[in-house]
Amino acid sequence: MARLTSGFWVQAYLARLRLMEIPAFVVAHGDDTAGAVLVKLNTLDGSASAYQRSFDLMSGERVWVELASGAEAEVDGSIQRQRGFDPDLWVIEVEDRAGRHLLGEDGLD
Repeated sequence: MARLTSGFWVQAYLARLRLMEIPAFVVAHGDDTAGAVLVKLNTLDGSASAYQRSFDLMSGERVWVELASGAEAEVDGSIQRQRGFDPDLWVIEVEDRAGRHLLGEDGLD
């Protein structure tokens, strides 16, 4: 199965969020071809979560896992550390009081 470029996946994800009227924006533009993508969910109450794709060793599938959650400042610190390790990292911030990020939806895995 062919993999999408990171830039294409990000644009499709942002379009899907727009259709659901969920505000989102690119915080850090990573490598267009193969940059990893990290999604920060800001619930606008001082807390946040960050998600990254990982391999499930049991199934061999790629899944979204929670990298960090808690106070927004702590999550931002975790994201900054990740960017220090990987300058090609994309960071997308999603703002939704209901906690919707759509990462579990078909087509976004």
